[in-house]
Parts: sequence; structure tokens; C-alpha cells
Amino acid sequence: MKICVIGTGYVGLVAGTCLAEMGNEVICVDNNEEKIKELAQGKIPIYEPGLDELIIENTREGRLLFTTDLENAVKNSLICFIAVGTPQGDDGSCDLAYVFNAAEAIAKAMNEYKVIVNKSTVPVGTGEKVKNFIKQHTSVEFDVVSNPEFLKQGAAVDDFLKPDRVIVGSDSQRATEIMQEVYSPFLRTGNPVIVMDVKSAEMSKYAANSFLATKISFINELANISEKVGADIEQIRIGMSTDRRIGSQFLFPGLGYGGSCFPKDVKALVRVAQDNNVPCDILVSADKTNFMQRKIFINKIIDYYKGDLKGKNFALWGLAFKPRTNDMREAPAITIAETLIAQGASVKAYDPKAMDEAKKIFKDKISCATSSYDALEGADALILVTEWNEFRRPDFEKIKQLLKRPVIFDGRNQFDPQRMHQRGFDYICIGKRTEKALVEV
Repeated sequence: MKICVIGTGYVGLVAGTCLAEMGNEVICVDNNEEKIKELAQGKIPIYEPGLDELIIENTREGRLLFTTDLENAVKNSLICFIAVGTPQGDDGSCDLAYVFNAAEAIAKAMNEYKVIVNKSTVPVGTGEKVKNFIKQHTSVEFDVVSNPEFLKQGAAVDDFLKPDRVIVGSDSQRATEIMQEVYSPFLRTGNPVIVMDVKSAEMSKYAANSFLATKISFINELANISEKVGADIEQIRIGMSTDRRIGSQFLFPGLGYGGSCFPKDVKALVRVAQDNNVPCDILVSADKTNFMQRKIFINKIIDYYKGDLKGKNFALWGLAFKPRTNDMREAPAITIAETLIAQGASVKAYDPKAMDEAKKIFKDKISCATSSYDALEGADALILVTEWNEFRRPDFEKIKQLLKRPVIFDGRNQFDPQRMHQRGFDYICIGKRTEKALVEV
């Protein structure tokens, strides 16, 4: 099928590439000429495992094209995916300017029937607004469909190629059949295309992400209670997650959620509820708990040093909001580093993939290490922020040699407190009793 994808951000780039991988002719459109030129040369602006190989292969085979010519892309496509950004306003609402700009451009370029697909995460009712907006600019027949994405960063390619389900919000049988044809190669194992009305599809995206975000906030709040009463959150987590009604995913205590989806989607759904005068205490609490979790962890560091961080040097392991991505949007590392610096400390950080992003965000506020062990040299303590695999089994003797004092603040509960105590470390984590300090600070 002939498809164009407007927007080459995270969602658009993954979607366009994976659609091309299934044999479709895909044109990815962006108004950033430099970005399009680099993509055509196989230079990928994001880190996502497996994506670069697919882009290079499908570009070479002629199934995947990159262009700034939106008009030509629309004219030569049956399906037009809108995958542009929907940035969050100060009040939590979504800014839909980019969506409407894309819709207007599509409308003016249409030469025959098109299926226009909202792939961007948008508030309930956006599909109807887009439909009415396009009608003002064209008399050509079209349908508007909602097709929310459910991609996990770090596993987005697999998620798209082997989805649990595909949701299609459509009020047109013609458009529904076309979308079912598009996704049929991805669902040969029997996972469903779930067809529903447009508004329900739009709501499904917010519902899924907000529920997962709430699970994270719940386990973090439970961890903080457990720590106070002397219980072990890891044992509690296992006891909970083996209940099939609950499951184990998103029940790991830590520093809370970050990234481009969960924080924005929870706030956007809260805004939708407020605009419609509907109480949403659970969502508000999930958002508040997530923010407070970082503060609680930072206070562990401050309390350890009796409120005085001046002159202290900290090694930070992990900057991306999660492993297997270079995305630092809403990353806990930003809050932690900025707070430490404001308290008079210095930070030397390392992340396997997010160093370039960190330089853009922090400028010269932090030092950038060349390796995980380089970050440790001369530091007063190690702060583990992102659970990259390479941080799971480090050389603890080497860590002790490089640090001024054997102190680790673990925001992801990667290590066993008793073993760390036996190794001679002061080890401070989340939701577990901390062994009596071994080091006089």
C-alpha cells in the first residue's frame, strides 16, 4: 500500500520504517531539511534498538523515502498518518497546532480519497475537530481514523512488528477495511485489530498509559511505607505480582516514571477530566506521587550528609529516563543532578547512549564521563539512576578503589542490601531497611 507519515519524530520514524518493512511504499515527511537529509543518508536522530538497520535496509530497497515535499507525498498515498508532536501546555492540555497544520496541508494536497490517521496522542474529540477542519479546506472525499500507538521506548520496533493489539477508531467501514489490511501482516499470530469509535480509541491511549503510570506510583508509595515499618518492598512486590489479577509489569519501585508519554498523558487526562467537571483524584495523586518520589530519594542523599552537600562530588550512572533509549525527557536524572548542583555539589555523569542529550540539557553544569568507572574517580558517592544492563554486575572492588568512600545511593534497587553491607558499602536504596552506616561522614 502507498502510505505517507507526516512527522519523523519517535513515533513517526518507527511507524514509517516498520510499515515499509512489511512491503508498503512509505514516504516519511518532515519540514526539517537537515533532518531529512541525514535520514536519507542513514543517520538516525534517536537511539532505538534495531531501528537503524531497518531504516538503512528499507531505504536501500526503495520502500522507504524521506522528503520535505508534503504535497507530493499526500498525492501519492492512500493513507496519511499524522505523527507530529503534541506538546504539553502549562495547564496540562495538549497543543494541537502541529496536528492542525498537518491536517490543513493534507487537505490542500488531496487529489482523491484518503484515509487520514491520527497517530499522535491527542485528547478525546480531536478526530472530530480534524474532520471538520479538513472539510473547510477541501471537497475531496476522506475519512479520519484514530490509531493510537503503544510503543515502549527501547522495544518499539518489536512492539510495532509484533503488537499485542492494534486499536482502530473509525466511523467508516471503508476506512476500517483499509486499516485492517494495513495491519494484517503484523497480526498473523491472532492478536486482534480492535475496532471502535474514534473517541473511544483516543481515550484508550490515555487510559492505558495512565493506568501503568498509576501502578508505578502505587508501588513507589508502598515502598516508602514499607521502608518506614521495616518491611522489604522486593518481597512484597513478589507476593503481589504472582497474583494473576495484578501481574508483575510496572511494579518495580524506583525513581518514578519519565519520558515523553506517561507524564504528559496523565496530566492531559487530568485536564480532560477537569474541563468536563469530573473528579479524578487517583490520576492527580499518581502524578503528585511520581514527582515526590524523586524528592524523597534526593532527601536520602541530603540526610546522609546531614544537610550539607557543599563540595561533595557525585558520580551519576544513567541519564536517560529508562534503559535502551537516549531520551531524557522528564528524566529523574535531571531533577537529581540539578538539585545536587543547587546544594553546592558537583556531578560527573555517564550514560551509554544519552551523553549527547545530556550536553544539550546541562551545558557545562555537569562533567561528562567517558565510561562508568571514569565517573567514579574521586567521587564521594555513586548514584545509580538508570538500570542499564552494564550497571547490574559491576566490579565492586574497583568501585571501592575509585570512590573516596564506599557509598552507593541506588534509585533502582539493583543490588542486595545485605550483600552490599558485607562488601563494605553504605548502601541506600528504596523500600528496604538500610544497613547501619559503615562510614562516618
